[in-house]
Amino acid sequence: MNVGSIDSGRIEAMIAQLKAAATKPTGAPVAPAGAVPAAKVDFADALKNSISQVSEAQLKAGEMGKAFTRGDDSVSLSDVMVSMQKASIGFQATVQVRNKLVSAYHEIMNMQV
Repeated sequence: MNVGSIDSGRIEAMIAQLKAAATKPTGAPVAPAGAVPAAKVDFADALKNSISQVSEAQLKAGEMGKAFTRGDDSVSLSDVMVSMQKASIGFQATVQVRNKLVSAYHEIMNMQV
């Protein structure tokens, strides 16, 4: 019995999945003729929604961490770590977007008219 090894069937299945994902078109989907265009999204609303999603992820991660430290059997350490990493990555991405927005604002303000 090989503990920790992956059989060749599973490896081949993973390779097939990777090949299928690689052959999928990555461009924007083309709307069929006569289709109604999608509603435009307001930038401020999109930014507000993304910030609230990051906040919710951080709150969820904090609650899961507290539940784990209390000894709740329904919460595993791996789930806590994954949720904390998701919240951290979301926060870092939000900070990078903010930095780009501030940089763009400064560039626009320094333009000569």
